Amino acid sequence: MLRIAIVGCGKVADQHVQAIHRIPDCKIVAVCDREPLMANQLAERFEISACFSDLIEMLHAASPDVVHITTPPQSHYPLARQCLESGSNVYLEKPFTITSEEAKALIQIANESGLRITVGHNYQFTLEMLEMRRLVKEGFLGGRPVHLESYWSYDLGGSMYAGAFLGSRAHWLHELPGQLFHNIISHGIAKLAEFLDDDVPLIVATAHRSPQLSHSGGSDLMDELRVLLRDKYGTTALFCFSTQFRPALNRLRIYGPRNSLMVDILTGTLIRSPGASYKSYLTYFIPPLKNAREYFRNLRLNVTNFIRQRLYQDFGMKELIERFYNSIRLNTALPIPYREILLTARIMDEIFAQIYPERVSPTLAAVALNTKVDRGLMTTDDRRRMTDDG
Repeated sequence: MLRIAIVGCGKVADQHVQAIHRIPDCKIVAVCDREPLMANQLAERFEISACFSDLIEMLHAASPDVVHITTPPQSHYPLARQCLESGSNVYLEKPFTITSEEAKALIQIANESGLRITVGHNYQFTLEMLEMRRLVKEGFLGGRPVHLESYWSYDLGGSMYAGAFLGSRAHWLHELPGQLFHNIISHGIAKLAEFLDDDVPLIVATAHRSPQLSHSGGSDLMDELRVLLRDKYGTTALFCFSTQFRPALNRLRIYGPRNSLMVDILTGTLIRSPGASYKSYLTYFIPPLKNAREYFRNLRLNVTNFIRQRLYQDFGMKELIERFYNSIRLNTALPIPYREILLTARIMDEIFAQIYPERVSPTLAAVALNTKVDRGLMTTDDRRRMTDDG
C-alpha cells in the first residue's frame, strides 16, 4: 500500500483527498501546512491521523511514498526538491515550477534518485481526452497534426479565487513572473506540447488587459493572451487565453491531413470531423447531419458513463493520480512524459519573457528579444527597449 502525504492544505487539497480516496491500495498518512489550523481542519474533515507544520519533520516521521504538493507555485521547486532528496515521489500541482531550469533540475534529481515526479495537468486525462488520444494513436488524423488550437477561459467575476488576487496586491499571484497567466495557462499549453516537437523555433506572444480588468484598478495585471507557435516540422499552433469568452471555453482542436478532432472539456464532448467534401447542395445537408450525430453520440456516452459512475467531477485528477501511482508500483511509463513537462515550461518561459520583460530575468528577456529580432517580429516597444538598453 502506498503511503501518501499532502503539503498545502488549502481548497485544492480537498480535491486531491477526494480523488485519492477513489484509488485502491493507498492511504493518506499525513498532511502538512505551515499554518497548523489549515492542516488540522483538513485532517479532521477527512480523518487523517497526522498533522505537521514542518515539511522535514513530516518526511522523517511519516516516510511517505508519494507527496502531493498543493502550495503556491513559488514554493514548488524547494518543496519538491526536499521531498525527492528524502526519498519520496512527488505529484506537483500546476504550474510544475516557475522556470524551465527549475523543472529540469527537479527531473534530474528524480532520475538520479530512482524516483518519479509529475505535474497536475488533470485535464489531460478526462474521458474525452483519453478517447482523443486513442484516435490519434490509431491514425485518425491521417498523419502528423497540421495545426493545433487550444482555448482556455477564466471567469474573473464569478470566482472567489479571482476576488482574492484582484482585491489584494499582496497576493502571491502578483509575484509570479507571468502573474495570472503563470498560474493557469500550463493546462492549455500542455495540450499543445503533447503534439509539438521539442524544437519550436517560432513563439510569438501578445497580451493586453480587458476593459473589465482595467476598471478594477491600476495593477499591471493582464488577462488576455494570444500565442502563435510553429515547430521544426511545420506544425503550427494557436493558444488563446481569455477572461471575456462567453460561453466559457476549455477546448482543443487538432487538424490533420485527412481528418480533424475537437475536444470540449467543459461539456465532455469529442467531435470527429472527417475531411470528405460534398458536391453541390449536399454540402449544406450532410455535414450538419453528421455533426448532429456526433453530438448525439456524445450525449449517449455521457449518460452511459454517468449511470456507470465513470462521469464525475475531477475524473481527470483521479485518473492521472492513479496512473502516476501505478507507474511507481509497476515501474512503467509515466502518465505525462518528462519531455512534455519540460517543453511546456520552456514555452511558458518564452511567453513571459515577451509579454512581461520587466518581470522576468534579464537573461530570459534578452533571449526573447533577440529571437524576435532574428525572425523580423520586432514591435515598436521592442525597438524602444533596445534603444533604451543600448
